[in-house]
Amino acid sequence: MRAYIGGQEAVSVNEFIELALGTPLELWLGVEGESEEERAARLDAARDILADNPDLPDDVSRIAARVIEVRAPELFNVVPLIRRPAGRRPARFGKGAAA
Repeated sequence: MRAYIGGQEAVSVNEFIELALGTPLELWLGVEGESEEERAARLDAARDILADNPDLPDDVSRIAARVIEVRAPELFNVVPLIRRPAGRRPARFGKGAAA
């Protein structure tokens, strides 16, 4: 299945997020090893984008909520663990195990 946003194909999760937000994900999250100067420049750019688009945080929240709603079964796929009765040890396999 192919995903297109604004006529551009998103071929990875990060590309999909970037196209949906209109900005690279790294702008908001940073990159490992960035200098203080790079961080300051990144944050300045983020502030400018938020000033130009004050609805962006609400839009992102709606996108995140929708993804959680759609993917909830996979996100919360909890499998109960089987409990052994007290005092019962699991069978040993391998060297030294009884046949």
